[in-house]
Amino acid sequence: MRSSLVKNWFGPKFDELHPLLQNLHLSGGQLAGEIEVSFGSGLAGIIGRRIAKKLGIPGGGKHQLEVCISHHSDGLHWDRTFDGNQQMKSIFKPVGTIESGYWLEKTGPMKMKITVDIIDGGWHWRCLKLSFLSIPVPLWMIPQSKAYKQIEDGQYRFYVGFFMPVLGKLFSYGGLLNT
Repeated sequence: MRSSLVKNWFGPKFDELHPLLQNLHLSGGQLAGEIEVSFGSGLAGIIGRRIAKKLGIPGGGKHQLEVCISHHSDGLHWDRTFDGNQQMKSIFKPVGTIESGYWLEKTGPMKMKITVDIIDGGWHWRCLKLSFLSIPVPLWMIPQSKAYKQIEDGQYRFYVGFFMPVLGKLFSYGGLLNT
C-alpha cells in the first residue's frame, strides 16, 4: 500500500533521500538481517540494560532482526522482531513539515519528539523532547542520541545509540538489513 505520509512531511526535500529509502517509506516493506546490540560499562550499562529491556531490545551480542514498515491511519508503523520472538513496536506521527515540524514517536513507555536531517541521502533522527513512563525528562537529563538509516551497497544500514554526558554510552544497536 503506497502512502504519501512521509513524502508530504519532507516536501521537496524528499527527493534528497536515497531512492531505496524513498521507496521504503512510500510503499512500506520488510527488512531483515543480523544486528549487534551493545551496552556501556558501569552505571551507564546498568541504566542502558534497564531501558533496553523496557523497550523490548534483547541483551548484548548478535541477533537476527526483522522489521515490518507499514502505513496506518495513526501513522507510520515500525514493528521489529528480534530473534523471531522479542518485539519492539514504534508508531511515528508526522506534525507539520520538515521546515517547522517534527515527528512524534511512541515506542513502549518512551515518547519522543524528533526531527530529521538528511545527510548524504540518509535519514538522521534528532531528539527534541523525551518522556519516559509518561514523565517528561528535563532537557539536561535527556540522553544524547545518534540514530540514522542510510543505504550502503544496496543494503539498509541503521544505527541507534544513546549516550549520557559524563556516564557515556547507555546502549546501541545497529546493522545491515536486506529486503
